[in-house]
Amino acid sequence: MVAPSTAPPTSAGLRRVVAASLVGTTIEWYDYFLYGSAAALVFGRVFFPESDPLTGTLLSFLTYAIGFVARPLGALVFGHFGDRLGRKKLLVVSLLVMGGASALIGCVPGYDAIGVAAPILLTTLRLVQGFALGGEWGGAVLLVSEHGEPERRGFWASWPQGGAPAGNLLAVGVLSLVTTLQSEASFTAWGWRIPFLLSAVLVGVGLWIRLSVDESPLFKEALAKAERRKAAQGSEQPPLLAVLRHHWRDVLVAIGARMAENISYYVITTFVLAYCVEHLKIEKQAALNAVLIGSAIQFCLIPVFGALSDRLGRKPVYLVGAVGVGGWAWAFFALLDTRSFPALVLAVTVGLVFHSAMYAPQAAFFSELFATRMRYSGASIGAQFASVAAGAPAPLIATALLSSYGDATPIAVYVTSAAVLTVIALAAARETRGCDLARVSRVSQVSPGAVGDPSDSDGTAGETAASSV
Repeated sequence: MVAPSTAPPTSAGLRRVVAASLVGTTIEWYDYFLYGSAAALVFGRVFFPESDPLTGTLLSFLTYAIGFVARPLGALVFGHFGDRLGRKKLLVVSLLVMGGASALIGCVPGYDAIGVAAPILLTTLRLVQGFALGGEWGGAVLLVSEHGEPERRGFWASWPQGGAPAGNLLAVGVLSLVTTLQSEASFTAWGWRIPFLLSAVLVGVGLWIRLSVDESPLFKEALAKAERRKAAQGSEQPPLLAVLRHHWRDVLVAIGARMAENISYYVITTFVLAYCVEHLKIEKQAALNAVLIGSAIQFCLIPVFGALSDRLGRKPVYLVGAVGVGGWAWAFFALLDTRSFPALVLAVTVGLVFHSAMYAPQAAFFSELFATRMRYSGASIGAQFASVAAGAPAPLIATALLSSYGDATPIAVYVTSAAVLTVIALAAARETRGCDLARVSRVSQVSPGAVGDPSDSDGTAGETAASSV
């Protein structure tokens, strides 16, 4: 095993990096999930008032899904420059872009004011949101993964993952507060805009915190080596091409691993609002509160599952979540159909517990698959291309299935099928727990026929090590 040449940061420094990543991802996910919740609750009436309620919700979810289309583009652009310029710079840009788009959504007039231009503007801003988020996730988890020690990487890297439930908690909490304080008419007319306009304030806080951290020391070392290679060889392969050449299997594993995680999450937290309010005629506040409670519990569980992956491995913990969510899909809708609030809370919470078992180790798992100079690109491409096939259409497909069949059985089949795909992907993956990111970097960055660093293993040993991760 080759020891990394970069010293680990102090405990205080690592905690500062973790806090900066968590706060930044929370704000970005707040903006992103706020749109999904608003699409389920109010966008159908504001931007598609000429349609019946279920069709209006379906059209709202279509604009919601379109945002996912831009996420792979964000992954490519941010990944490329993040691997060339550094993680921190691109994370600042993604935060500004996301916050600006969200604040502008709060200013878009409704259909009654400007007609078809309203949903067009809404969709355009949703695309900008997707572009920003496509670059956010990879940079945030890598900044922590590359600072932390291998033995506890699963735990530390899981904290930025906590930004998803924290952001959803914040988004649903603000919406819940607004709906409690306002009448239905006021909320539909203008109250829903308040949470989006709040994004401008939150971005200022996130920017101040994110600017306070330093770049990953592992990336600095890799950048210095890349500059020496470039000076000696005259050029360096672009990160995207390097990923497709050296890590295409890892990209496929990441895409497959995301299927159950992504689909289940958006069914449990976004589609559930439309299912409860439009189909079961449950009060909006009850549905929001159930997601609120489940998200709070999930936020607490994510670091627990992250730490568990350090002890048991990434794959076993991930598998528990995939198998669990595939089975729970059937109980989930059965509990919702009782129209009982305790049953609703139980359905959402247990679903998010199984989701946490997948989501918590995901950051460390994906980070450990790729070399440093292509890690931002590789992890982002794997994660965000999966989101187009998984998270993007999940509420849309679920709503269409409900509209066609009138019950949730086909939706449960849909979630279970996604779980099967994830189990297959994990079966094809190798365990990465405890791997040395610096060693992955050195092995993968040596191009065929080139001379490696003096600290590298010999070529044969290096290739064997690379295949093991």
